[in-house]
Amino acid sequence: MSPNARGAVFALMSFGVYSAHDVIVKWLGGSYSPFQIVFFSVLFGFPLVTVMLIRDARPGHLRPVRPWWTALRTAAAVITGVCAFYAFSALPLAQVYAILFASPLIITVLSIPILGESVRLRRWAAVIVGLVGVLVVLRPGATELSLGHLAALAAAFSSATASIIVRKIGQDERDVVLLLYPLLANFALMAAILPFVYVPMPVEHLGGLALMAALAFVASSLVIAAYKSAEAVIVAPMQYSQILWATLYGALFFDEVPDLWTLVGAAIVIGSGLYILMRESGRAASRNRPVLRSRTRFETATAPRVGQLMRLMRRRARGDE
Repeated sequence: MSPNARGAVFALMSFGVYSAHDVIVKWLGGSYSPFQIVFFSVLFGFPLVTVMLIRDARPGHLRPVRPWWTALRTAAAVITGVCAFYAFSALPLAQVYAILFASPLIITVLSIPILGESVRLRRWAAVIVGLVGVLVVLRPGATELSLGHLAALAAAFSSATASIIVRKIGQDERDVVLLLYPLLANFALMAAILPFVYVPMPVEHLGGLALMAALAFVASSLVIAAYKSAEAVIVAPMQYSQILWATLYGALFFDEVPDLWTLVGAAIVIGSGLYILMRESGRAASRNRPVLRSRTRFETATAPRVGQLMRLMRRRARGDE
């Protein structure tokens, strides 16, 4: 098997595991507030973060070099987690993914003011077509827009914001700063809200939360393996396989069958996203390649971000040489 084929397989496996993680989010979301689910997700994710902190030998402190950008990125990541978890609990899985797939389109737009990226006519056309696809999924006027739809849109926008800020400050900030601040903020904010929304959890639900943390770790490891094996332009499009997993899991566990308009809208959004990825793969078309380098998974600030994990591993490998 060629390296690119192996990387594609790893990526497909990773997004299948991420989708299983989101199935548990949806299952628990029927009984608990997203604030409670996020709190315990962060709590169970801290052991991995602790290991990563111990293994980071890069000298320095934990004060951010770019504090305002770090604060904005932290706030965006926290909003993404709460909104995405609520959307999964309120909407069919396939519909949530179709809306979240708008994140690369938003990254393309935000790259102009934040990264100074030059977006030409063809990529602008792809963004507009993709946003039309989102409207097809939402069908304003034909269907009642719920808080779940608004939450999914907010998650797509805040996830794009967090990703583009990482591209902005990633070379200046220590990876442990980018890892730690969103997790600590999530933990502190959710802990403050928890007394108002807490519902006692049986052992099997706590086990589900522990399984979520384990699945996030496995999926992150598979994504890292994918990027080590294959080019980004091969790995990045694999995120769209989540619509297939969502359709399968939704039918198996929640009796969800996506309607025609959801599938049509998802196809439009995916097509535009793929076009942007292909355009960014050409050096002449994109200087920063913000979508290709966003690591493809929306950031919930409940587990370490794949990009930081990869950089920590590379630095440790260089230190061992």
